[in-house]
Amino acid sequence: MSRVKKGVRALKRRKNILKQVKGYRFGRSTKKRQAREAIFHAGTYAFAHRRDKKRDARAIWQIKINAVARPLGFSYSAFIGALKKKGIALDRKSLSDLAEHSPESFERLAKQLA
Repeated sequence: MSRVKKGVRALKRRKNILKQVKGYRFGRSTKKRQAREAIFHAGTYAFAHRRDKKRDARAIWQIKINAVARPLGFSYSAFIGALKKKGIALDRKSLSDLAEHSPESFERLAKQLA
């Protein structure tokens, strides 16, 4: 059996790792071991923050709906509760878009609930 040297593969692996951490600071961008650690952490944060992004978007929708519903005599929770009782199946994303871009349509919807 012939001897296998792994210089080419090791260099390729190192080059690929360092390519992923381009722009990182200090040893994380130049040292393989620190770079690997940085990639693992970055992946964990990316996964968690994709979830956070969805949570933040929903919170913004609720704030927009509440801001337009208050002058019409509804709180956010009362407005959503009234929608459910009437059987109007509009999600928060479309409601917030309605509230932001066409408040007159939102007002007509609120009058149906009153």
